[in-house]
Formats: sequence, structure tokens, C-alpha cells
Amino acid sequence: MQNNPNIDLKATIQPELAGCRLDQALAQLFPDYSRERLKHWLLSGKCQVDGLLLRPKDKVHGGEQVVINAEPEQEVVWKGENIPLDILYEDADLLIINKPANMVVHPAAGNRSGTLVNALLNYAPELSHVPRAGIVHRLDKDTTGLLVVARTLSAHTSLVEQLQARTVSRIYETVVHGIFLAGSTIDLPIGRHPKDRKRMAVVSDGKPAVTHYRLLKRFPKHTHIQVQLETGRTHQIRVHMSHAKHPIVGDRTYAGRIQHNFARQALHARRLTIIHPRTGVELSCEAQLPEDMLQLLRDLS
Repeated sequence: MQNNPNIDLKATIQPELAGCRLDQALAQLFPDYSRERLKHWLLSGKCQVDGLLLRPKDKVHGGEQVVINAEPEQEVVWKGENIPLDILYEDADLLIINKPANMVVHPAAGNRSGTLVNALLNYAPELSHVPRAGIVHRLDKDTTGLLVVARTLSAHTSLVEQLQARTVSRIYETVVHGIFLAGSTIDLPIGRHPKDRKRMAVVSDGKPAVTHYRLLKRFPKHTHIQVQLETGRTHQIRVHMSHAKHPIVGDRTYAGRIQHNFARQALHARRLTIIHPRTGVELSCEAQLPEDMLQLLRDLS
């Protein structure tokens, strides 16, 4: 279990930063912390410049001495629960979890307990001091597989930046209805469904969404494929596959009239590759297909 010592930072503003806004200069000096976090410390009096409290927009001249003394603040108020976790990798900076089916990631209306966050807060209470309990990307309730969790503010900043820069590699496996003849790329924007706000859809004014896929095995009426996400939109793989007329087996939301007795959407986050926030070394984890998907493949053979 990791403790949360006070955050004590000191630095001198370099001459080449002269004329910059203070919050911009701080972002250069302390890249382990987000600009919003540094701005918050400025506004709450946790950051002094030459012994003075300045505003984020104040200009710097170069040579000023910056001192930050901050205590880790509670970011989440959810309660920890003793729920087993399948941890595939762990160190002081992050955790990589193999999430089971039927587990919601974040507490919300109708799911206040039994979530991945509740389990994480019990296992690593320091996550209460990290935004969203350290979770930087999600999996749907019934999607299985790999999730990375940041244990520190600096790790959180790094992982969010990697996701925004699209340098995190996320590879999934899924089984879809119909037969794909070859792999390809789906590059279609995704946004809220115009008539059903609980669903997503391919819409012209949506956010860019790119999904690459390749064939693993064809069956008489189904295809086992590997999918790599270039972007991370809500329900992206499910929406793109449905739009391509190859909905995921078991997907009650996006398969329309095509139904299957598989208990959930047959989607698994198989491999995750990131740059480690502290060491800068590439870190990759893999989670084998869960038994229900293995059985599905056996049944289709």
C-alpha cells in the first residue's frame, strides 16, 4: 500500500520562459502534473513565487523561485469494498487490471457499489487522492480485459497525455455476426444517437473514431477478429461493427434483430501497451480470452 506524503516542489523559472503566463511556466517546470492541477495549487495558495501568491495569468520574468507545498486532496468519495481483483501488473505508479464481465467501472446511479472503483479503493486507498480513482479509460460493464490505473498524480498526467496523443496501444478480440472477407479500417465519426440518448451511433457531427481490424478465424456464419483502437470513443467497437452490418455476438444494444444466446457482448481487451510514466520504458500486458469466449469459439467450430 502506498502512502501519500506531502508534495514539496522547488524550481527556478528559466530565462527563456520570460513573458510566459505563470501557469504555462509551471507546466514546463513540473511536467509530472497537469496544468489544471498546477492552476488549482496557484488559486488555493499552495504555490508561491518569490514568496508571493500570484495569479495563473501573471507574466514571469525569469529567475523567480517557485515553491509548491501541497497535501494530497481527496478526489473521490466512493467507499472501498473487499472485491477480488485480477492484477496482472503492479508497481508504485500504476496497476493493470484484468476486468471480469458484469462489473461496472465507476459508481453511478443504480451502481453505487460492486464496481471496479470500489474494489480498487479497498486494495489501494491512496487512489482516493487521484482523479477518478486513477482510471483513465473505461471498459463497458460486460466487456472483459485490460485496464490501466494510475496510482499517482504524475502517473495520471502521463497516461492521460498518452491517450490523448493516441500512443497507447489497445488490442481487442471479438466475435461478430457474418463473415468478413478481409481486414480493414473503419474511419467514421461517433456521437450520441439522434433518437436514443443511451446509445451511440455513427453521425456526421460526431467525434473522429478509427477502428482497425484483421481476421483471426472465419466460421460458417461468424468471424473471430482482432481489433485495434486508434481512438477511444464510447462503445466504439460495438458501434463500428454494428454500422458495418457485423454486430458483435451477444450485443443486446447494437445487434438489432440479430440475436445470439451468448450472455454478453463477446468483446475482450486482450493486449495493452503503454510507456511507463516513471521509467519511460514500453510496458505491455496481455490477458488471455476468458472461458466464456473460448467456449463460444469451440461452439462455433
